[in-house]
Amino acid sequence: MTTKTARGLWAVLLTTAVMATAAACSDDGGSASSTASKAASAAASRGSDVVASATAAAGEKMKNFKNGVNAKGDVALSSTGTDGNGRATAKVTVTNSADSKKSYAVQVNFRDGSGNLLDTAVVTVDDVGAKSSKDATVRSNRKLSGEVKAEVGQALRH
Repeated sequence: MTTKTARGLWAVLLTTAVMATAAACSDDGGSASSTASKAASAAASRGSDVVASATAAAGEKMKNFKNGVNAKGDVALSSTGTDGNGRATAKVTVTNSADSKKSYAVQVNFRDGSGNLLDTAVVTVDDVGAKSSKDATVRSNRKLSGEVKAEVGQALRH
């Protein structure tokens, strides 16, 4: 057998092994691209599970803020940035127009450029003086990339 023939035989064997491995990775006998597509769908599903979990946790925190009054109009957000860990951040400014000290719970939704919900977080701003403002920073629960916008989902005062 010549060197050229041996190389050709090895190339055929290697190609066959790669094709068999790609087919074995697919649970439906489909192509490698359909397998990659299924993996991407599974990752997206895990992403929505994370968002659903964060949304449920935020809902619980807001529910536990007893005797809260709608105060969404008392809250302003800065543009978003990131912290050293890649989590989205926004400065929350609460303005208390009441004649006594109040505390606030603010739910902030982080959305992508298309308006899709990426994450939800709650920040509490305690003891805001009468007729004054106080700042806090809200952080997403996980790393977010791309264009991220913050919006007030809900704000309660008591």
